[in-house]
Amino acid sequence: MPAQKDLSLYIIGLEKLRHYIEQEGFKGYDPYDTLNSSIKFRYFGKFAAILALQFQKRNPVNIRLLLGIKKEHNPKALGLFLYGYCKLHKQFAEKDYLKQINYLFSELKKNYSQGYSGYCWGYNFDWASSGKYIKRYSPNIVVTTFVAKGIYEYYQLTKDEEALPVLKSIGNFILKDLPRTETKEDICFSYTTLGIDNCYNASLLAATVLAQLYNLTKEETYKDYAIKAVDYVVRKQHADGHWNYSIDEQGKERVQIDFHQGYVIDCITDVMLYTNTKNERYTAAINKGTDYYRREQFFESGQSKWRLPKTYPVEIHNQSQGIITFSKTQQHISFAETIAQWTIENMQDKKGFFYYRKLKAYTNKISYMRWSQAWMFVALSELITSLSEKQHD
Repeated sequence: MPAQKDLSLYIIGLEKLRHYIEQEGFKGYDPYDTLNSSIKFRYFGKFAAILALQFQKRNPVNIRLLLGIKKEHNPKALGLFLYGYCKLHKQFAEKDYLKQINYLFSELKKNYSQGYSGYCWGYNFDWASSGKYIKRYSPNIVVTTFVAKGIYEYYQLTKDEEALPVLKSIGNFILKDLPRTETKEDICFSYTTLGIDNCYNASLLAATVLAQLYNLTKEETYKDYAIKAVDYVVRKQHADGHWNYSIDEQGKERVQIDFHQGYVIDCITDVMLYTNTKNERYTAAINKGTDYYRREQFFESGQSKWRLPKTYPVEIHNQSQGIITFSKTQQHISFAETIAQWTIENMQDKKGFFYYRKLKAYTNKISYMRWSQAWMFVALSELITSLSEKQHD
């Protein structure tokens, strides 16, 4: 494993990325934006939209201009950028990122999904699968949570009086509009407003927002729901430390082991932090899950595996989430550096953006603003701020 680097490697990588993002006006393409095309694939039958989306997600040649797909703001990307800029400004106030920070908060506050019990956001594209068709900007908890996390950091930084009501409003959306599976012991929040499902990481993301609201308001209801959501997911951890993706009504789990392992670890950690909860069972789950994440999902070089047991493709989202999760613990921060070094050296373009995927025979170099750039912006921001704090301890 490489020795710890000074901050310059990561700062240079981040600055190149930041300049690219700002030059693009925070707008870009997405792996899943095919149905924004001027060609109405859905009119050709149910499966035409699904096939078009799946083909384009894997296509290494960017034909979006031919399909009439435009670069757009993605709410989740804006939330991630807001989070990253706030983290950087707290650590390096002399660089003054307030212009970008205020712009991002303003855009998110103006452009939300209306018609619900509170502020909420969805993706800027239609999404199709064999089971459902979701219209663009239909809200879901994943997009909403990462926007909320950005606004939470914004409020902590600026104390802007407009931010707290927005955060409380997001709590209303979670508690009033999201279906949930509920027992006396635990809760699982659904991914969207469209029906009940039991997706572990999505439910925990909702719990993180509620935990942050408890931290701000000390209203016990938020804490109770957050803890019950953690209880549900901790019970679903497997003996070796991993979590699967979801579970259906018949108790059958969807096996998908990838960056969502990092989501789950981070969410449990955050709920404990924001609710000031000490729980040995949670701590044991985090430790076991983190050990599995590092041992099974990454090579010592810092290269991630895709979805176990498959190694390829090397996916930028797996790389970025590894940096984020391992940056948050002193025990693993050097491995976060290893992942960051590998990613910068192997997946960052000279223009500053990060590639989507590396396969055995070729690299998909298409720039995706949410999936690749926003997540690497957060990852490098987390790593740099963690290392800076460590140097000043």
